[in-house]
Amino acid sequence: MILPDVRGRLTEGQPLSDLTWLRVGGPADWLFKPADIDDLCAFLRELDEKARVFPMGVGSNLIVRDGGLRAVVIRLGRGFNGIEADGTRVTVGAAALDAHVAKKAAAAGIDLTFLRTIPGAIGGAVRMNAGCYGTYTADVFVEAKAVTRAGELVTLTADDLNFRYRETDLPEGWVIVEATLEGTKGDPEELESRMADQLARRDATQPSKERTAGSTFRNPAGFSSTGEADDVHDLKAWKVIDDAGMRGARRGGAQMSEKHSNFLVNTGDASAADLEGLGEEVRKKVFQSSGITLDWEIKRIGEPIPD
Repeated sequence: MILPDVRGRLTEGQPLSDLTWLRVGGPADWLFKPADIDDLCAFLRELDEKARVFPMGVGSNLIVRDGGLRAVVIRLGRGFNGIEADGTRVTVGAAALDAHVAKKAAAAGIDLTFLRTIPGAIGGAVRMNAGCYGTYTADVFVEAKAVTRAGELVTLTADDLNFRYRETDLPEGWVIVEATLEGTKGDPEELESRMADQLARRDATQPSKERTAGSTFRNPAGFSSTGEADDVHDLKAWKVIDDAGMRGARRGGAQMSEKHSNFLVNTGDASAADLEGLGEEVRKKVFQSSGITLDWEIKRIGEPIPD
């Protein structure tokens, strides 16, 4: 495949294990880091329409299988991480980390504190309607800009995205490049204190210092995935995993965390097959134990290595 000329960085056979929080996964056919929006638009406009495109953030909610990904992976970098506050609105590049957006918004007296403990970047938060502590991205969303697979820059509304629990209708191959969010006014010191409390609560209940990709499975009732954060809903993924006897379960270098059993951990030498295989084993045991089918919250992409 002949690829367009670019001003950014285009790498063949880039190992994706270097770019995911779980540190597993084979290579992508190509990895493209555009210099700016114009570079991205031109690249997608000129790229063979049959070529598969996969936008990738910081890999915080992702298992890339060991055989890699037959696609052009697009990863946004420094040209896409700006954060600007104006009134109660914050306009951010898609590569800006959720935690950084929360902190900069708080400093400007804007309450987007729910983002502080969400791993990942804003592009992924919009794409997956990320949420925590009862607030979701949809609740603060104003609009987003995206580059279509055909290389056109468009503006997306909430109606276009059709936000749902951990889902939107963003078309395949489209790349979110910017989002505008609106919070409520707040005292910067109070907002900072709230975020410190959230971090302490997270670190006390979740394996935040280990190689994980956040919550592995959706809560059966379809509510907040953090387990401890939404006490009014009784049915939690961690509870049905515990009831099935799978807290601490291992497969190769993969483990269901002893600290929070809905977190899949790479203990050091796990393969993607170890992680996904353990997850499927947990799903099977939970179904046998309770009749409940757990749905993956971690996104799994790519091809396994043939047996």
